[in-house]
Amino acid sequence: MNEAERPGMAEQAKTVDAYIAAFPSDVQEILQRVRRAIGDAVPGGEEKIRYGMPAVMLGGRYALHFAGWKKHLGLYPVPALDDELEREIAPYRAAKDSVNFPYTKPIPYSLIERVARSLVARRQTAS
Repeated sequence: MNEAERPGMAEQAKTVDAYIAAFPSDVQEILQRVRRAIGDAVPGGEEKIRYGMPAVMLGGRYALHFAGWKKHLGLYPVPALDDELEREIAPYRAAKDSVNFPYTKPIPYSLIERVARSLVARRQTAS
């Protein structure tokens, strides 16, 4: 992670609220909406700061991390998904297990929620 791309206080935040508050207001709004989308998809999920970014935990294990950067929002880890969902997320793939949504384009909140739901379903199937 390139720390120069993220506001300095965000990486030191102890809570998700403090993390989000460290960003400019337009990015705060995006991060709050992503937080809600993931929260809606992860029943009983617990929010934590892990690796300097918000994570929603499921059953004591991470489900999904999200992070604000200077030019994009990132989600981690996002493994290969089922064919249809993978086709939708493919334009945002930045690496094998991460996706980036540039702030210059509309953030696909419903897609983020569906990705989170898919990851929860996988976790429940694997348990």
